[in-house]
Amino acid sequence: MTATFPDLHLPPRLLAPDATPADLAVHQRRYGPLSHGDPETLLRTVAESGLTGRGGAGFPTYRKLVSVAEAGRRTGRAPVVVANGAEGEPASHKDKALLRLSPHLVLDGLQLAARTVGAGEAYLAVEDGVTWLESALAQRTADPLPVKVVRLPRSFLSGQAAALARYVSGGAALPTHQRPPVRERGVHRAPTLVQNVETLAHLALVARYGAGWYRTAGTPTQPGSALCTLHVPGREPRVVEAPYGLPLGRLVPLEGARAVLVGGYHGTWIPAPEAARLGLDGSCLGAGVLAVLPVDRCGLAETARVLRYLALQSAGRCGPCLNGLPRIATAFRTLAAPGPQGTVRADLARWSGLVEGRGACHHPDGTVRLVRSALTAFAAEADAHARGHCTATDHTPLLPVPEED
Repeated sequence: MTATFPDLHLPPRLLAPDATPADLAVHQRRYGPLSHGDPETLLRTVAESGLTGRGGAGFPTYRKLVSVAEAGRRTGRAPVVVANGAEGEPASHKDKALLRLSPHLVLDGLQLAARTVGAGEAYLAVEDGVTWLESALAQRTADPLPVKVVRLPRSFLSGQAAALARYVSGGAALPTHQRPPVRERGVHRAPTLVQNVETLAHLALVARYGAGWYRTAGTPTQPGSALCTLHVPGREPRVVEAPYGLPLGRLVPLEGARAVLVGGYHGTWIPAPEAARLGLDGSCLGAGVLAVLPVDRCGLAETARVLRYLALQSAGRCGPCLNGLPRIATAFRTLAAPGPQGTVRADLARWSGLVEGRGACHHPDGTVRLVRSALTAFAAEADAHARGHCTATDHTPLLPVPEED
């Protein structure tokens, strides 16, 4: 299910109000023609717009485009562009919804990015929807650069930039210590731009309507809108498009909530009273997930389930993932069960410090972020568990966690 700006009289940007998939003809009627123009002009417009990445890191799109273009000129290798639609985050549905409903907006952005950096190859990497996307590409006979759709294996880490570049090059979809970075040596050892599909869709709109239009949504410091996946108990997850700065209470119901998970499984638990004072913030939105935890559920138990999944999903190619994350997940399971805890909280704090910043990718860092926020947000519940009591009355799992062997 999708929705546009909740409770606001603003037109939809990325998604049609009737949630109907758009073929090329509908897309062109809806958004008008796309002028590729000259790369320098587009770069200036993107810089003025303040567009940032929607894949989790929030890196300025202008700087990313420039760095790849410069690497291409410096190395004499034509860059490669990869549209990242992996969306390995189990709680996120935004990229899948965008590719289903507005594939041509993403493909417009992919062509623009390729032209801007001087790319010689372009790929669209996804877990699902290959047939649908190949059909959309078949309609685009005037595109200057052919695009190949790549089906990714289902994995939390398959969309990580180094893993993605490695897979497109014919290797395993596993992250590695990436030196030099992908932007300098990625697919087939060429400078590579890996850009989230939502970012590319915004790029296509900025190219059409300009920086001033883009800034009519959001805040002066965080302009624009973002797609979010909302998880509210008793309802189907839904994808909404909302401007930055919108109060979180306008997006999800906070009355009767214990906490909100912001950013997905590499995100942060925020107690409901604090969340009620916050707006939608791109710096911590991560995968664009907002999940409400009711007062009748146990945040420690939910976090323990997610941590087990994250430990099992690690590439196991560095010490923090091979040893640290399983140990942290096991310790947190002890914390989630009412009864004696011993030194488990101190152990979790110490192990979190040991794995942070030392992985081949940022998977340990994101996992530690979730751990630390849970220890803070659910400190009172941890105290109750230590006394042998859990305050939750409903132990039905809330967050989606794929089955693991």
